[in-house]
Amino acid sequence: MDEQEPYGGAPERVDAEQAEAATDGPFAECVLCRRPTEYPESVKGATLCPVCEWREAERTACSG
Repeated sequence: MDEQEPYGGAPERVDAEQAEAATDGPFAECVLCRRPTEYPESVKGATLCPVCEWREAERTACSG
């Protein structure tokens, strides 16, 4: 490993058009708490905010 390169390699570069599209327009509301999500309103299906997504993942995770 090169001492000047950070662990894990260089971060991926985000296409400028994708980054702009992600910040444009109205965002869909979370179906549980009504907060804005990361998804545009045009996304179909039940959209969740990051907090509710995390909680849903905790509920459905295998407790093994």
